[in-house]
Amino acid sequence: AKKWINIRKSYGNFYKVPRNQTKLTIMLEQLGMNYDGRPHSGLDDSKNIARIAIRMLQDGCELRVNERMHAGQLMTVSSSAPLEGAPAPQMPRYRN
Repeated sequence: AKKWINIRKSYGNFYKVPRNQTKLTIMLEQLGMNYDGRPHSGLDDSKNIARIAIRMLQDGCELRVNERMHAGQLMTVSSSAPLEGAPAPQMPRYRN
């Protein structure tokens, strides 16, 4: 994985909050959610991050890759860069 979405960065930019308000528990609290599971459990943290991402998408956020590794260095990806990868999945269409 050389490219990813830093949810803290996306959250701060989308909701216009400073970096010190992008800790996992604070993000959940600001969205009216409780932390599910055990703190610092990798699986539980991942599930809670996914809940935040879903809420952001519901609120109209367009999540984009915003960080990458290049030659061993962490780099920020411009938000104006074109979207990469496959198109967004479509809901299945059912035949009657």
